[in-house]
Amino acid sequence: KEIRRTLRIRESDPLEIFTDHEGSIILKKYSPIGEMGVFAKQYAESLSQVSGHVALIADRDVFIAAAGSNSKQIQGKAISKELEKKMNSRDTVCASSSDKEFINIMEYEVDDYKYQVIIPIITQGDVMGAVVLLSTKEDDDMTEVEMKLAQSAAGFLAKQMEQ
Repeated sequence: KEIRRTLRIRESDPLEIFTDHEGSIILKKYSPIGEMGVFAKQYAESLSQVSGHVALIADRDVFIAAAGSNSKQIQGKAISKELEKKMNSRDTVCASSSDKEFINIMEYEVDDYKYQVIIPIITQGDVMGAVVLLSTKEDDDMTEVEMKLAQSAAGFLAKQMEQ
């Protein structure tokens, strides 16, 4: 239980177990989205180009792909507890910073984004991560178009993980 708590491993999370050349056991949390790292990065870049927003793809712990302005400092960062909660409850979010459903997406950091769209990635009934679109511009409202783009991305990534 202590190892699970320290490494943020839930009871249902898959683990990879390795041994090194000295016989030590290595436990590593398995991330199906993380296995698609290069593909997810390319998809995020395409999504960012089409939407004109920052595009992020997260597994259940960290942002594995980021594209758009100032996205380099987000990749590899831990997701916030609020984002984890939204993913686990399968909530979709389309909000501005003045809305009550607007959340901080990164753990231990303050986001300076004005608008966000969050869509969970669901594969075979399990939440695997999320697609996030962000905008810093005050006049760059997120609409139904951004919701559909993110839903399409989440659906496509879910199908890729099923194969």
